[in-house]
This record gives sequence, C-alpha cells and structure tokens, in this order.
Amino acid sequence: MELTTVWFLLIAVLWTGYLVLEGFDFGVGMLLGLLSRGDRAAKDRDRRVMINTIGPVWDGNEVWLLTAGGATFAAFPEWYATMFSGFYLPLLLILLALIVRVVSFEWRGKIDDDRWRSLADRSLIVGSWVPAVLWGVAFANLVRGVQLDADHQYVGGFWALLNPFALLGGATTALIFLTHGAVFLALKSDGDIRARAGAFAARSSVVTLVVAGAWAVWAQVAYSVPWTWAAVVAAAGALVVLVVAAQRRKEGLAFTASAVAIVAAVVLIFGSMYPDVMPAFDPANSLTVTNASSTSYTLTVMTWVAAILTPLVLLYQGWTYWVFRKRISSHQIPAHTGLTFEKVPALNKPSSSDQ
Repeated sequence: MELTTVWFLLIAVLWTGYLVLEGFDFGVGMLLGLLSRGDRAAKDRDRRVMINTIGPVWDGNEVWLLTAGGATFAAFPEWYATMFSGFYLPLLLILLALIVRVVSFEWRGKIDDDRWRSLADRSLIVGSWVPAVLWGVAFANLVRGVQLDADHQYVGGFWALLNPFALLGGATTALIFLTHGAVFLALKSDGDIRARAGAFAARSSVVTLVVAGAWAVWAQVAYSVPWTWAAVVAAAGALVVLVVAAQRRKEGLAFTASAVAIVAAVVLIFGSMYPDVMPAFDPANSLTVTNASSTSYTLTVMTWVAAILTPLVLLYQGWTYWVFRKRISSHQIPAHTGLTFEKVPALNKPSSSDQ
C-alpha cells in the first residue's frame, strides 16, 4: 500500500477518534440547558455534575482535532490549503465556538456569581452546538463535492456550502452528538441526571435513526461507491441497537452502539471521497491522494514518528479514562469557592492625630 493511501487512512482514523470522543463532549454541552431542573441552585448542581463528567477528559479529546489538522497539513498540504481557504468562514466559526467553549469550561468556577455562571453556561451551550452542526456541513460538502477551478482553488462561495445535502449532514451530526452525549451522561452520572439523560436518549435516538439514516442513504446513492453500502448497513444496525438499548436503559451497550455508528459514518465519508481528498464538480479539478500529497520522504518520516508516538498517546489517554471511570452525582459536588464581584471595603485612612 502506498504511503499516500496509508496517510489518508490514518487521517480518517484521527477524525474517527475526534468525533467519537469529542462527540459526547459536544453532546454534554448541548444538553446543559435541557437536563437541568429546579430552582437556580438545583440547576447549578445539575450542570456542575454534567460538566464534571467530561471535566478530566474534554481537553485531551480535542488533541485529536489538532493531530488530524497537523497530519493533513504535513501529509496533504494542497488539501489543507484548499480546504482552509475555501471553508474559511465555517472553520472560523468553529474555531471561535471552540475558543468560547474552552473559556467557559475553564472560567465558569473562577467567580462565585450566578450571573457569571449563567453567562458561562450559555457560552458553553452555543460553543457546543455550533461545531456539532458545522462539522456535519463541512463533511457533507466533502462527500458531495465542491466547485474547484483548474488551480484547485474553491470558487463556490459561502452560501454554496449551505445546500440541502450539507444542511441535512449538519442536522445528522448534531443529533448523533446529542444522543451520544446523553448516553454518556447516563453511563457516567448517577441520580436525577442519569435518569433524565437515559430518558432523553431513549427519545432522541429514534429521531437520530431517522435523520441519520436518510442522510446516509442519500450520500450512498448519490455520491458514494458500492462497497460503502457495508458502512451504511453497519451504521443502520448500530443505530437500531442504540434505540433498543436506550429504551431498555442498557447504558454501556447504548454508548458502544452510538460510537460504532459514528465510526461507520466516518468510513462512509472517507470511503466516498477516496481516491480524492477534495472532490470537485469537475473531476479533472479534484484534489487526490496523489496530487495533494507531500513528498515520499516526508511521508516516510511522518510514518516512523507516528508508529513510535501514537501507541504512547493512546496508552496515556486510556489510562486517563480508567482513572476517572467512576460515576458522578450531586452529592460529590462541593460548595463554590470562586471569587466574587462584591466590593472590598476600603481601609480607613489614619487621621493626623494617629500619626
């Protein structure tokens, strides 16, 4: 197998890791306002439970995105340049949403003030919904193909990316992540949040099956190749198992099924593209694994580095999940310890008689 194909497959694996792991992160953030109940104090406890289920791992999950982007830049610089220039505005919106999300995670507990926490929660919700939708829009356009000229430059404009197929792709990823996050919460939390997340997953999984199934069949029939029917069937089977498992509150099976559905979706996406990395409406203008790749020497060096470092990264991340494997409930949430916005009274200045 040629190194160009090897690195195309490795980039697909990196995106798989990102979408499976960061997918439930997005889902938890998207559910922040949907699963919290009661008065302000009760809602705050619920949201802290939800945030703490992903608190130790969310930043590690984002490393998969950085690695996928770096691998694309190094292995297929033409693909990287065309995609990041042509999809500039959607990718900028994703980047801004991720920045807002990071700030919300890190600063929410720094100040003990209800308004501050409310602002952080709203930012976290928006910062989770925006990438969840736009990643689907971006990948759907890669499957469908885009308008490239003879110099491999995107000339379609922003609104051309918001076609019906891509919008359905955005709805698909948003629903998959929403359900993936719900089953993760049911698996990782206890008490009221666990019950609410399980009930939500039982409902949302049905909608996810319908929408994701419609997009997958459309992608397969209109834009894909015969062998990826296997991925469509695998995704459909996983989603059916997800629905049944969610209804029966089998949380571990439901989470595994949602993860398998995401893996199958990535296989469908990258299988539909290959041997292109960025299909064009005019096949003569498409970027392929051959005309978009780096030199053979660069790919060889990258392969050795990946072979040495990737197992270490996987072992470390696996160890992290093992350490933080226990369920979280509201009884484990301590009182707030952040700063406040209250004014500190000024010290009385000494009078002249005291000097």
